[in-house]
Amino acid sequence: MKSAVITFPGSNRERDMMNALKLVTGHEPAAVWHQDTALPDVDLVVLPGGFSYGDYLRAGAIAARSPVLRAVAEAADKGTLVLGVCNGFQMLTEAGLLPGSLMRNADLHFVCREVKLETVNTTSPFTRGFALGQVWRCPVAHHDGNYFADPQALEKIEGEGQVAFRYGEGTNPNGSVNDIAGVLNGEGNVLGMMPHPENLVDPLQGGTDGRTLFESIANLLETA
Repeated sequence: MKSAVITFPGSNRERDMMNALKLVTGHEPAAVWHQDTALPDVDLVVLPGGFSYGDYLRAGAIAARSPVLRAVAEAADKGTLVLGVCNGFQMLTEAGLLPGSLMRNADLHFVCREVKLETVNTTSPFTRGFALGQVWRCPVAHHDGNYFADPQALEKIEGEGQVAFRYGEGTNPNGSVNDIAGVLNGEGNVLGMMPHPENLVDPLQGGTDGRTLFESIANLLETA
């Protein structure tokens, strides 16, 4: 599986993501800079977590207008897999690649702790390795993770199976509507999620629950 991780000014989880991808796939991801106008030939593009441009204006708003995001949108249109984690999720909504938006956490505090995620969709390339309803551990670290969509958009998201993960067992850390923690696009090849699966892929991190997401992608591409 060939992958690329994009770095923006203020990113701070790109190395974590690259380590996770190398650990699971055995291949070093390509490093892409936000000012690049083209992507390498890869199967997966990842927008990592952090605070791109210091979250100025809105989290992810400036990064969503970076030159590389045009290339990401074109790749997504052609079926390339795109994963946005935390700040990357915010970028995807700001760029219009995913529905909804991410607002300030309901209590207006930065949260950094472990949550439980319930798997709601098992048909996408990112979630096919999970069992429907499976609950797994995952860390979060964000200030603007409160997912919101207007009633009409929310009805479409829920009705068409675009919710990938919900916060489970009362662990919603930010007030997200319907406990939504991860959202897919209509085609299922773009996923945005606030929790950080890359930070729970090695026993040295305290567990391997997040590894399933990366293995789902790798196993699908190996058998394609």
